[in-house]
Amino acid sequence: MPTTNGNRKILDLKRWEFCTPAPTAKVTGAFVASSRHYRQQQLYVAGNTSAWLYNPNEDGWVAVPSPALAGTFGAGASGCAAGFSIGTTVGAQALTATGGTTSTIITNQALARDLRGYRVQILSGPNAGATLDIASNTVGANATITVTPPQASAFSASTVYRLVTPTFYVVGAGTLAAGSFRKYCFATNSWTTLANTGLPATLGTDGKLISTPSWMDNGYLSFGSGTATSGGASTLTQTGKNWAVNQWANSQVRIVSGTGAGQIRTIASNTADTLTVSAAWATNPDATSVYQIQGNDDFIYYIGNNAVTMFRYSISANTWTTLTPGVARAGAPGAGMSGHWVWGALEAEWTAESAIQNGRYIYSFRGGASAAIDRYDIAANTWAAISYAPAVETFAAGSSYTLIEGDIYVSKEATGRWFRFKCATAEMDGWTTQLYPHAAALVGDTAFDCTYFDGATRIHYAYSILNTSAIMLRQMVI
Repeated sequence: MPTTNGNRKILDLKRWEFCTPAPTAKVTGAFVASSRHYRQQQLYVAGNTSAWLYNPNEDGWVAVPSPALAGTFGAGASGCAAGFSIGTTVGAQALTATGGTTSTIITNQALARDLRGYRVQILSGPNAGATLDIASNTVGANATITVTPPQASAFSASTVYRLVTPTFYVVGAGTLAAGSFRKYCFATNSWTTLANTGLPATLGTDGKLISTPSWMDNGYLSFGSGTATSGGASTLTQTGKNWAVNQWANSQVRIVSGTGAGQIRTIASNTADTLTVSAAWATNPDATSVYQIQGNDDFIYYIGNNAVTMFRYSISANTWTTLTPGVARAGAPGAGMSGHWVWGALEAEWTAESAIQNGRYIYSFRGGASAAIDRYDIAANTWAAISYAPAVETFAAGSSYTLIEGDIYVSKEATGRWFRFKCATAEMDGWTTQLYPHAAALVGDTAFDCTYFDGATRIHYAYSILNTSAIMLRQMVI
């Protein structure tokens, strides 16, 4: 029988409930990096050598291999989850198979887990454009993935693919060195060191890594779509669209089916009906090409470190770039700051394709005992301070945040008081209070969210590990 959420505001009070405690108490710099894949795994990092996965389906924790982060763990450490996995490979956005059949892909990776229920995306070669369920897989070197349903053509050594499984990107704190920026691949159960050149020499105070993945929960997150009417070497046109100029800059376009299926490109600019991509197509799209416009899987942003400077990491290039916004951030973020890519607001003005707001912005509470909220426009590469009401509550060390649909839920320091900020209407309300007391407030964001799915029913929960504690509570969002 389908699940029905019968809770009603006022009639039903919000109540926090206890979950299985974290394996170790929150310390300064500890954080949770949250994935929105099948199983919704959460990575809790509580030190340079301490990390665990939380599985909300089982309300249980399991240790993962040591992150072996360089530097001194503390304020400034942060993490996020990307939308796909390339295993232990560095400086790429895809992997190449070594062979296969119509229902199997022989990988070039040493898989360590049973991945059934997750998916694999085919970018080029036989069956390009397909995203298929993983029915089973072998474990070990050159693992074989069995997919469903079987495809018309056999997969081969020309199949280019990537796994739609979590990869967690983690940056440490203190003086940066080799091993300060690493990724944890869920599928291979491995940590890999990535480049940190281009980041500041030292990270501290507070900071946030932010991804903009194309995959959320059970499918692709599309902000615009259609069927092209024509294409060129680096363009895709759909006559009749009415997009705002450059509203899609820095997003990505994926050709779902038809000519050029499987290709993904970063959008450099757009007119009312034409996308210009940053790298030429391998196969030019035409009037059969069905496409989606999505968040950019290649980019990860870092903000914080008591500075207005903003950095962007390219997964495919394994390089960091210092961004130069046309309008700089009005003030440096301090302890207790936040950073969230807003992608799920339900309000009509945020979902209209011709003037899209979802997927365009990163919202950041400035922290540092301030009430200020700043917004980064990914398309325009500009910052703006957000005017909102009542803008009296301030947030400092110990504050944690999570995004649910288009709302940011905020835990204020060690007070137990929570707030909800609606991005679409720029309004803040008191939300609820955790009656179980926190201990001393510590820098580090240990809030996250999970969602129960049953058909069209979605029931959201906000979770948090309390300050200076292993206690974890959750509450249903009514």
